[in-house]
Amino acid sequence: MENPAQSPSSASGEIVTDPATGAIAPSFAPRTDLSGLSRCAEAIRQELAKVIVGQHALAELLLTAILADGHVLLEGVPGVAKTLTAKLLARTLAVPFSRLQFTPDLMPSDVLGTSVFLPNKAEFEFRPGPIFASIVLIDEINRAPAKTQSALFEVMEERQMTQDGTRYAMADPFVVLATQNPIEQEGTYRLPEAQLDRFLFKLTVGYPTMEEEVAILQGHHAGFGGTPLEKVQAVLTADDLRELRQQVQRQHVEPKLLEYIAQLVGQTRAHKSLYLGASPRASLALLNGAKALAALRGRDFVTPEDVQYLAPHVLRHRILLTPEREMEGHTADDVVKQIIQQIEVPR
Repeated sequence: MENPAQSPSSASGEIVTDPATGAIAPSFAPRTDLSGLSRCAEAIRQELAKVIVGQHALAELLLTAILADGHVLLEGVPGVAKTLTAKLLARTLAVPFSRLQFTPDLMPSDVLGTSVFLPNKAEFEFRPGPIFASIVLIDEINRAPAKTQSALFEVMEERQMTQDGTRYAMADPFVVLATQNPIEQEGTYRLPEAQLDRFLFKLTVGYPTMEEEVAILQGHHAGFGGTPLEKVQAVLTADDLRELRQQVQRQHVEPKLLEYIAQLVGQTRAHKSLYLGASPRASLALLNGAKALAALRGRDFVTPEDVQYLAPHVLRHRILLTPEREMEGHTADDVVKQIIQQIEVPR
């Protein structure tokens, strides 16, 4: 695929003259000025770094999801700062924030809200639940039963909820950041496929490196332990975020790259190791995520490398291995890697 950065079609259309030769040459100025987006992203990274040690790739992927207007599922063992990172990210945005601790006895009304009868008015009044915020952190999302999980279907996909025949719209922006522990099984409920498909990314949070863990210990020993959330300041308002998202939507994507995305996702439906392939929602997630990632990396065009980098995070929770492959120890990431290697990269 032709690199848009080197193609006249990627220029702003302005014609300039080479001062040395006098020849007329096209100007290759970017279509979109991404300097403001880059400054905001770097400011958010610096705010997170005040408390979080390392986790640079995780921060980039979370920013990618925010810019792509998608929800994120964070999976990792206890103690790797999943919840802390989500809370700190929310503090960098000057928008309403709420946190939900999912438990086995949680009811849908505890999430969405409920109608309360007012005797003096002889009518019911809807009292919004904690889901009515711009950034919603759901901790241990797999600890709530199926009826509570199903209450999130409409609100996560359509950014609205319906109560007693009345539609209530969510705030704009609206992002769900959910965490879960993959190890503990007692007292947990497997997330329905319909809900997993509503998450843009499923991110696996691993252990810190030896150097990062030493830095954590040094900071704690020096008296900087705990979780000083007040150190983190808001960087973006809701209006700022909406403007940045509009820039991301204007990112250039070559037609061949759209075909490449469709081939990657389509191959999951025909792969012999998979019982369930990804839906077109995965293709849209891969496209929107690649646009946001390219913008974060200072480009106004998407490359195949952006798509390949995000493919595991977009697909790992949307595909199911056959029982035979699971018994052999294969993972969803292994299959995604095979698919990427099998499909020709557009140039």
